[in-house]
Parts: sequence; structure tokens; C-alpha cells
Amino acid sequence: MSTPIHRTSARQSAAVLASARHREGGSRPGSTTARSPERALLEMQSRAGNRATTAMVQRARDTERGNAAKKNYRDRIAALLDRFKKNLEPLDTFVKGFQTPANAAFTHQAAVAADESLKHSAAASGTSAGSGNLLTEAAGTVVNGMDAYKNMKDAKNQETGAGHHKAMKKAKTKGADTVVGAAGSASYSAAIAKEVTKIQKAADAAVASEASGIAGASVGAIKAMRSAFRIGGAAGKYQQIKKLGDPHLVQAGALARLNESYEQAGWAAAQAYVALDAYWKAEGPGRLELVSGAIDAAWEAMGEARDAAEKFQHAENDVERLSKVQQYAKKKQLTKIGKEAAGGGGESVKAAAGVVTAVAAGTAGLASNPVGWGLAGAGAGLVLGVTLYKALRAATKRYEEAHRPERWAPQGETPAEAASRTESLKHALKFWKKVSKGERQAMAREIYALAAGPGISGNTTAEMRESARSLLVALKSGPAEHKLEPDAWAETLNDPAKTSGWIAEIAEQLASG
Repeated sequence: MSTPIHRTSARQSAAVLASARHREGGSRPGSTTARSPERALLEMQSRAGNRATTAMVQRARDTERGNAAKKNYRDRIAALLDRFKKNLEPLDTFVKGFQTPANAAFTHQAAVAADESLKHSAAASGTSAGSGNLLTEAAGTVVNGMDAYKNMKDAKNQETGAGHHKAMKKAKTKGADTVVGAAGSASYSAAIAKEVTKIQKAADAAVASEASGIAGASVGAIKAMRSAFRIGGAAGKYQQIKKLGDPHLVQAGALARLNESYEQAGWAAAQAYVALDAYWKAEGPGRLELVSGAIDAAWEAMGEARDAAEKFQHAENDVERLSKVQQYAKKKQLTKIGKEAAGGGGESVKAAAGVVTAVAAGTAGLASNPVGWGLAGAGAGLVLGVTLYKALRAATKRYEEAHRPERWAPQGETPAEAASRTESLKHALKFWKKVSKGERQAMAREIYALAAGPGISGNTTAEMRESARSLLVALKSGPAEHKLEPDAWAETLNDPAKTSGWIAEIAEQLASG
């Protein structure tokens, strides 16, 4: 057979030719299919718009990258300054605890003996001490200012909720620290100027001493007032927690009802088994159906008794947990009151130590007699005691965190491998590191577990959940502080996405300063 020849139809060929002519005609000027000026203009505008859009997107990306780089740069600077400040704090503590009172004693001795050489040496030592204080205070002021700015931005980004409250509280605290730090830096500058005039035997030494005394007294008064406000806040929290009452007494009615339900369920299960035994021993038609029904009833009664027993046991455990966290919360507030009272205005080692240093600088005129250097020594000893207590407590917690990680590890989380005693001791000496998995964090998780909504803690009774939320209100983590309505505030406690923020918020409110 011959291969058939496929012919192109005339109609198809004509269509192809027409299409070709149409394309050719579109390129000839003056043709009816040529692009009009309006269409060309529209295409130009479209291309220009695309280029503008692309440029706008690119600028937005560049701005975003620039902002991220600035933020990263700012965070790195803040971290470096914070590390630098914490490295200075041991030296600052030594200066305030030993060198400052020793200088006051030597100044007194030089004045009594009219020993110009000793007076000159004491002034030189005072200059070096003031310089060390100024360096630490200035670094802390910058870090606090950057931290306040960062937290203020975080508070604006999170207008409500635990994150907003935590950021706003920290912004206010760090902002106040910045102001106090700036005043303290000015006071140390005045103290340095006073000692320099003594070294140079300047005629205006008395004026410099007076200015230094006024600056030191003013800063001391500001810090003392701030300490009083903090003591008042801690005392208020303590009273509010105390008003909640003993959970064993508050939850006694709920426990009694659960116990009654448990006993009734147990009695119903016993009756079901008695009926089963009777049907099992019975004779006659329908026996198997009766036995089968009795078995189902007994099985159901046993399940209800088991559920009632679990609810009662869980409620008893929750009462113990709530009692434990309430006692811990009260203890932390009492500890804060003690620290603030003993430190004279110190929420931290530096702030507490700064009060006594400011007072010592402000009483420079009295330092030429036993009252002056005696006050300086007593104040330095008080601050040194608080400093050593806080340092020892922090070191103990860091050691425990490394050596016994399982003690305060979150429930359901595999704890890290325990470090050796040597490695744990090294970790304990890293004074610039904060404890991340300690008792306070564990207690915060306990409170959250009790206060969380049914979607997170379904086994917690409504009465127990209400008591735990009352504790949150007493700790200043209620709807008012979070700028939320009570229902909206309760919803945040039922949102798994907000769990970590809530735990951080509670831990912050439990802090003793």
C-alpha cells in the first residue's frame, strides 16, 4: 500500500496567511492594527509603575533589613555593656564595702594627727574609689536606659496581656534606675572633684566638699524614698496573699463534696457487685441476660468510683500545691522587705551599695571625727552583708541548677545531665549569669498550672482554679494590670500560645528583688 498523502486544507492555509499578514500589518506604520499612541502611553505607564513597585518593595526590604541590623547591633551593645557592668560589680562591691570606709578612717586619723602625707594618700585613694564607682554607675545607667527603651517598645507592641504588663513594669523600673543612676553618677563626679581638690590643696576644697555632700545626700534621700515605696509594695502584696487564707480551710467544702461523691460512687459500685453476685447465683429463664446487665452496671459503677477517687485525690494534691505556692509567695515578699530595709534602697547589689556610698560622700565633713567614719563603716558593713547574702544565694542556686538539674526541671521535660562538682562550682562562680531553672520558675509553673483554663488544666476543679486566679490578682497580675476585661483575661489563661508569657510574668511578680 502506498502511504497516504495528507493535504493541508485551503481554509487552514488561508487562516495562517491571514495571521501572518496581521502580524506584518501591525508593524507597518499607518496600518489599522498599529498600536495607538494612547496604548503605547498606557504600556509605558505600566512599565514605569512596575519599576516603581519593585523599587518600593526593595526599599521596604532594605528598611526591614536595616531595622533588624540596628536592633541586632543595639542588642549586642546592650549585652556587652551589661557584661562589662557585671564584671565591674565585684570591684565596685570591694570599693564600697572596704575602701570607702577605710578612706574615711584614714581621713579622720590624718585630721587628728595633722598628717598631710596621710591626708594626701587618703584623698588619692578616694579619687580612685570614686572613679571605680563612677565607671560602674555610668555603665549601669546606659544599660538601664537601653533596657527601658526596649521594654517600652515591647509594651507598645503588646497593648494588653501578660507580655504588656511585664514589659511596662520593667520599662518603668529600668527608667527609674536610669534616673537614679544618672544622679548617682553626678554624685560620684562631685566626690571625685572633692578628693582632687584635697590632693591639689586647692582653696575651694571646702566648696567642693559641700557640693559633694549635698549631691550625695540628695541621691541618698532619693534611693531611701524609693526603697520605702518598694517596701510598701511588697508589704501590700504580702497582705493580699495573706487575705486569701489557708487553702486547706478555703477548699474544705469542695473537698468534702468530692469525698462524698467518692463515697457514694464506691457504695454504688459495691451494690452493683452484690446484685451481680445475686443474679449469678439465681436460676431460671433469663438468667444470662440479667447477669450480662449486672456486669455492665458493675463495670460502669466501678468506672465512676475510679473517676471520683481520681478527682478527689487530684483536688487534695492541688490544695497542697496551692498551699505551697502561697507560702512561697509570702516568703518572697518578706525577703524583699528585709533586703530593702537592710540595703536602704537596693533592689540590686549596686543600688543597695550606692545608698551607703552616697551617704558616706554626703557626710564628708563628719569624716574628720569618729562619728563620720563610724557611720561610713557601719553603712558599708550593712551593704556588704546584703551583698554577700545575695551573692551567696545566687551562687548556691547556680550550683544547684548545674549539679541537680532534675530538682526544678519542668514536669514532663527530660532534665539536663548533672554536672560534676567541679563544673557546678565553676558555673556557680559565673556571677553574671542568671538562674533560668530554679525554684522561682518552678513555683511560677505550679501557679500557672492551677490557674490555667480547662483547655490546659482540665482536671483542676473550678473552685481551685478560682483560688489560684485570686493569687494572681494578689500578685498584681490581674485583669486591671493586663488592661483586659475579666473574661478576656481568663481567656488568656486558656490559650496554650500564651503559656510561656504567663509563666515569665508570674516568675517576675514572685521576685524578691
